[in-house]
Amino acid sequence: MIHQQLTYEYARRGARLAIVSTNKPESPLKKVADKARLLGSPDVLFMFADVSKVDECRMFIDGTIKHFGHLDHLVCNAGIGPVYSTDMDVTKFGPVMDVNFWGSVYPTHFAIPHLKKTNGKIIVNSSCAGVCNPPRHGVYNASKAALISFYESLGHELFPTITVTILTLGFIRTRFITAKYSMNGIGVQYRKDLGDVLLAMEAEPCAKAIVDGVCKGATSITEPRFIKGFFLIKYLFPQLHRLYLCTFSHKILKL
Repeated sequence: MIHQQLTYEYARRGARLAIVSTNKPESPLKKVADKARLLGSPDVLFMFADVSKVDECRMFIDGTIKHFGHLDHLVCNAGIGPVYSTDMDVTKFGPVMDVNFWGSVYPTHFAIPHLKKTNGKIIVNSSCAGVCNPPRHGVYNASKAALISFYESLGHELFPTITVTILTLGFIRTRFITAKYSMNGIGVQYRKDLGDVLLAMEAEPCAKAIVDGVCKGATSITEPRFIKGFFLIKYLFPQLHRLYLCTFSHKILKL
């Protein structure tokens, strides 16, 4: 997953890390922490929390400050991606906004006072879906578009004290784009792994590009870079944009 590779990339740079994940029996968080130490992080604190709950977000920000004394970078990466269909119970998709949107906004709110002291950075993982709006991803798209809107506004408000970096990533080779992942829980299922039929970037070089850009002060990062071409097509050639998205929907999803 991209969050693991981001952890390792920061570790290679000697960062002290606080990492957070949901407390599930199969959680790899301890193993991730151990590997980060081996890669060069002098100190790794790991915590379990549900980012959709405001009190738990306050808890892990407070825990980070108590342990390290300050905060330099906040990376908001939590996300789930069930594929929505109009013939499904829409109320089952409430957690998408709770995790994808509020799961970033809550910790950001509590981190800002600390980041102001260090001229720190906020990194939020949105998606190219928040710009391109592929079919059958309506609720997911909306959650990611909400992140873009919120953090663009926040970036203007906090400039120049805190730098806000918005990630609009395309297909990255993680379990997130596999057919198996789409079968867990609600939502339409993929016919096959997206990485097998679409151009996808490996997670490790993606993480490196992200951390490189963040450290250089970038306010937006898109990977793979060719995804920027789809943004351009959407605005200049909307009919072509509609054609390839509809083709994608029928070929990849179980309809």
